[in-house]
Amino acid sequence: MECVVELKNATKIYKGFSIDKMNLQIRKGYITGLIGANGAGKSTTIKMMMNLIKPEAGEVKVFGQDYSTHEKAIKERIGFVYDGNVFYEGMNLTDIRRIVGPAYKHWDNRLFHEYVERFELPLKKSVKTFSKGMQMKASLAIALSHDAELIIMDEPTAGLDPVFRRELLDLLQELMLDGKRTILFSTHITTDLERIADYIAFINKGELIFNQTAPEVEESYALVKGGTDLLDRDTEKSFVHVNRASTGFEALTDNVNAVRETFGESVVIERATLEDIMYYTKGSKSYA
Repeated sequence: MECVVELKNATKIYKGFSIDKMNLQIRKGYITGLIGANGAGKSTTIKMMMNLIKPEAGEVKVFGQDYSTHEKAIKERIGFVYDGNVFYEGMNLTDIRRIVGPAYKHWDNRLFHEYVERFELPLKKSVKTFSKGMQMKASLAIALSHDAELIIMDEPTAGLDPVFRRELLDLLQELMLDGKRTILFSTHITTDLERIADYIAFINKGELIFNQTAPEVEESYALVKGGTDLLDRDTEKSFVHVNRASTGFEALTDNVNAVRETFGESVVIERATLEDIMYYTKGSKSYA
């Protein structure tokens, strides 16, 4: 399967935090959700993908090319959507179109005005006066107007009201119908991804825990509930993390079949949400 983005042993080291030898692939034509707690390494990973920071080791390829020799060609094909103001403070959308448009070979003024109208954005109002949601919509309008093949979205739904969040997710699904685009959607609002993501990539403490299809994640992970008398050193090997209480235990497993084989009918097995997976894995010693 063709990959639009590929990180091979990508390493970035900061004081107190590092991404060490990350191998991550973003597959063409799909929506990949990038999840992880604040500080897990999502933004650092995205910055490496966009060549905003360079890894100390390993390599980053986008569209099969590297930034050292093809930076302009790569960035022609990427649209970045952020929930904050990435434009000059005093500019309005008409000014931004005049400056940004000529930088892209495939810029389409008609399409730009179509999205501005659809998103109900004022052309003459300074973007510094826009709400977070309006700024995000402006970024998306620009990305779509130069026919970006890869759209990278960093926390795009943060601060949005529930109605527009739903409208945005519907729009993203609509954009994927022709099979030409790839979307990387980084967020801590995991319910958004449960609606639209084809793949889920989970980063915890700078480590890629998994990058699987949404159905694969749902099949592998589950919450398990039972009596604490069932727990010992051997049976706990079936779990990523266990929470004990006086009424019993609740645990996360990444191997449902092993749990069924070990415990049979003596435990209750329930679907684990992405939020459950993030919560329990963050507290796991296995992935520290």
